[in-house]
Amino acid sequence: MTVTLRVVLDQLVTPTSRDLAEASASLAQALVDTAPRGCDVAAITPSPGLPDDGAITGLSGETRLSMRRRELAASWQLGVAPGIGRGLIHSPTPLAPLVRHDRVNETHQIVVTLWDLRAWETPDELPKAEVLAARALLSRTGKHADAVVVPSHAMAERLAGVAKAKLVAKVRVIGGAPVAGFRVPSDAVGRLRALDLPSSFIALAGGVAASDGLAAAFAGVSAAEWGGDVVVLDVPEGDEPAVVDLASAAGIPESRVHARGSLDQWDRAAVLSHAVVYVAAGTRTDWPWRAVDALAVGVPIVAADTAVHREVLADAALYAGEEQLGGAVARALGEDAERLRVLAGDRAKGFAWEACAERVWALHAEL
Repeated sequence: MTVTLRVVLDQLVTPTSRDLAEASASLAQALVDTAPRGCDVAAITPSPGLPDDGAITGLSGETRLSMRRRELAASWQLGVAPGIGRGLIHSPTPLAPLVRHDRVNETHQIVVTLWDLRAWETPDELPKAEVLAARALLSRTGKHADAVVVPSHAMAERLAGVAKAKLVAKVRVIGGAPVAGFRVPSDAVGRLRALDLPSSFIALAGGVAASDGLAAAFAGVSAAEWGGDVVVLDVPEGDEPAVVDLASAAGIPESRVHARGSLDQWDRAAVLSHAVVYVAAGTRTDWPWRAVDALAVGVPIVAADTAVHREVLADAALYAGEEQLGGAVARALGEDAERLRVLAGDRAKGFAWEACAERVWALHAEL
C-alpha cells in the first residue's frame, strides 16, 4: 500500500510571496526526490490548479479544489474544508485545511509551517485584516494541527511567548534553504545591465518599516565611509521614494541608491554575487531569506545582532548593534572580507532542501 503525502501548493497557483512560492516548490520537489519506499507526493491546490509547465516533476496526483486561493483562504480560516479528504497533509505555509480530526484512528495528519511572526511582533507594520487573518490561523493551528514547523530555534522560543502551551508543544524546527538550483547565472553581467545597476555595491534588503532596519543599515554604510553605490532589494512597491529618503537622511546621495523590488532567483543571484558586502539589518524573528541567499554566493555579511542571525549565519557574519554597524561594515569591506567569503561558502553547505525534506518525512513518520 502506497502512503501519499499531500502538499498544499497554493503559492504555486496564486503566489502572495516570491519567497514562499520558491520555498513551496523547492520543498515539494525535494519531498518527491527523497520519498521513502512505498511513499509518494501529491498536491492540494486552489483553482485553476498547477500550471501545465509546473516546475515540480514526479507528483502522483493533484487535489484541485473548486475555489480560487482568496476564497479558499477565507474558507479554511473558518474551518470549512470540503473536498480535502483524509491522509497526510503538509503545508509549507500557515495556510492549511485545519479541521477537527482523529490522527490515530483516521490516519489523518496536518502539519503547517510558520516563516515569520510579524502579526505578533510588528502588527503596526501590517494591514489590520492581515494581522487578524494570521492570528485566526494560528488559533486554528493550535487546535487542529498535529505539528507546527518553524525554521529556527529562535523563532520557536519567540513563538512560545505569543502562543498557548498546547501549540508550543507541537513545534518542530526544520530550517529553510535557498531556492533549488540557486547559483550565479552565466549572464550575471548582462542581468545587472538590464536592471540598470552598477558592477559593485553594498547590498541591503527590505522596506521602510522600522523592523527592516534600513535606517540603521544606511547609517552604518555611511559611517564606514563607503563611497560607492548601495542596492536595496525586496523594496515593496511604492516604497522606493521613502527608501531614498532614508538613505539621504544618513548622508548617502540619491544618485548612489538603487531600490529594486522582488527579483527572480537568477536576477537575485546576479545582484548578490556582485555585492562587496551584504548588510542584514532586520530585527524581526523571520527566516532571513536574503542573508541565506548571500551565503550561497559567498558574500561577506554584516548582520544585526539577533538570535535568528546568530543561529542561522553562525560564524559566517560579523554581528553588531545599531551603533556599531559602521565599524562592522568597514571590517567586512577590508580586513575581514576574504575570511567572511570563505566562511559564507562553508556555511552555505548546511542549507539544502533535500535535508529539509528528509526531516519532513521523519516528522510525519513520527506522528
